[in-house]
Amino acid sequence: MNKLSKDSTLRQVLQQSVGEDEAGQRIDNYLMRRLKGVPKSHVYRILRSGEVRVNSGRIGPDYRLQQGDLLRIPPVRTAAPAAVRPMPRDAFAPAILFEDEALLVIDKPSGLAVHGGSGLSFGVIEALRQLRSDSKFLELVHRIDRETSGVLMLAKKRVALVELHRQMQAGEIEKRYRALVKGLWTERKRVVDLPLEKKERATGDRRVNVTPGGDQAITIFRMERRVGPYSLLDAELKTGRTHQIRVHLSHLGFPILGDDKYGDFALNKTLPKLGLKRMFLHSSRIVVRHPLSRERVTFEAPLPEELRAFIEITGKTKKHVSAV
Repeated sequence: MNKLSKDSTLRQVLQQSVGEDEAGQRIDNYLMRRLKGVPKSHVYRILRSGEVRVNSGRIGPDYRLQQGDLLRIPPVRTAAPAAVRPMPRDAFAPAILFEDEALLVIDKPSGLAVHGGSGLSFGVIEALRQLRSDSKFLELVHRIDRETSGVLMLAKKRVALVELHRQMQAGEIEKRYRALVKGLWTERKRVVDLPLEKKERATGDRRVNVTPGGDQAITIFRMERRVGPYSLLDAELKTGRTHQIRVHLSHLGFPILGDDKYGDFALNKTLPKLGLKRMFLHSSRIVVRHPLSRERVTFEAPLPEELRAFIEITGKTKKHVSAV
């Protein structure tokens, strides 16, 4: 197998046979994992130009690799890899909700990104790969925001990852969240269908807005109960757009408490004194068909202690900080 040389250049064409573990991946995602340090724009350029070939033919970026495919990768120049500090041993001890030969489901804590990048040396996936260095395969099935806690699924087999992605694309997976929002929600159930547009700034920061002509985004909100001047909602995702729940609620005038991107910033400043030092959004339940047995399974994560404590204190307090 060819390797990158010391001056960070792949000098020769790389011929690679696709194995079982690589099968099912999109070619663009495969290349970005394989060509560490190569800009995303360059990966798409060599795909568009036909320099990347599968079985001697040109393919598009959405082509999914098949076991036995012969992949040709042209010479590319990569950035010199930055030194990565190992993860501290006590930095991450995941609460495991479920595990078998195909799946690992954890209760992700708030404040930990699902993957490294944007100045972060490691995230959930890097930490778990380090902790489970003997694992042959471990990939995120989906993502949740850094400040969001709760149910997160990882696949331990390629076949499981492919099947769960199929279920997501077909809308067969049920995802439920709990959010505490500013204001008094009055509807028992509301279906919100507002299109979203995502823009990425030069800094890498992503900002999402409700925009006519954007991607369809549907969330079903159900009222759980009032908590002082706030409302505890159940949110069911029918689509999986970036920051979907946060943007929908903010647009409707019910921002999530502690949301530092789309929230009520003046209100957020008062919350740490009351015990809330994070965003109040929690991935509470995911229902899927097991990728191997096809049996319907439910994974649930209870509200973290700091969120339960805030509800209890706020619900008992007669005088509340103004919702600004």
